[in-house]
Amino acid sequence: MYDVIIIGGGPAGLTAGIYTSRDRLKTLVLEKSMCGGLVATADFIENYPGFPDGVKGVDLMVKLKKQAEVFGTEIVELKEIKSIKQESGKITVQTQKEEYISRSLIVASGSIPKMLGIPGETEFRGKGVSYCATCDGPFFKDKDIVIVGCGNSGLQEGKALLSFVKTITFIDFLPFMKAAKILQEQLQGNKKVMFLLNHEVLSINGANTVNSVTVKNRQTNEEKMVLVSGVFMYAGFLPNSGFVKDIVELDKDGYIKTNEKMQTSVAGIYAVGDIRSKEVRQITVACGEATIAAISVRDYLQEFPK
Repeated sequence: MYDVIIIGGGPAGLTAGIYTSRDRLKTLVLEKSMCGGLVATADFIENYPGFPDGVKGVDLMVKLKKQAEVFGTEIVELKEIKSIKQESGKITVQTQKEEYISRSLIVASGSIPKMLGIPGETEFRGKGVSYCATCDGPFFKDKDIVIVGCGNSGLQEGKALLSFVKTITFIDFLPFMKAAKILQEQLQGNKKVMFLLNHEVLSINGANTVNSVTVKNRQTNEEKMVLVSGVFMYAGFLPNSGFVKDIVELDKDGYIKTNEKMQTSVAGIYAVGDIRSKEVRQITVACGEATIAAISVRDYLQEFPK
């Protein structure tokens, strides 16, 4: 039996593992793919403290994983969670084939890219539609692309794609950009970049691969076609909370509600990072929440000795 199981191997999950392991709690991190989460797909991170020259997302996550393992965190990858049960003070986590038992649980399962649900999005996934600039950027060398979403993720990954592509057209549903001002400044004025704000993407078009997108001006209702070879989707995220929806209380959008100690509506179960109901989702915020949750778990387990 583990003292704590952490679901998710992103920044929040690994930070929690560092703290619980240092408190000599028997800790297991379960990750459905490979450790790193969405951060590992980020080409470059400029706002993580301690890296004045920035750091690649994958490099940061490799260091976090190694640090957690140094202190004794057990990490098991490629384990998707199917269900969670709590009974008699024990929490059972069921994966495809295995069952893990723990005295407490930290949910750090993060979020997944939001799909727009428009024609062509599913059909052309992997054939011009991508959710990962770092993974697929080289396939679009000297080609015209669209990035859907003008938040931090969209603009940050757009910067990375500029070294490959011919042009980028940024499209956003809103009449303004939500990205940090410094990111806007770094892209505005670049001859390879164009912005279509207050526009809605109606469809992604093509034959065998993407060749255009159809967009609508939300002010004039005018529709037009933008000729591109690739569409990168950064239109928001959805919580990865399906496996706990019948266990803990969620908000209206599916994020997990907690108190200031990161405790959910169920004693012994905590939530941190992007899965948690809140206003701001940043790496540093996730790490701070993970620290609080780890300390809360320690205190909780001291009240209920083995």
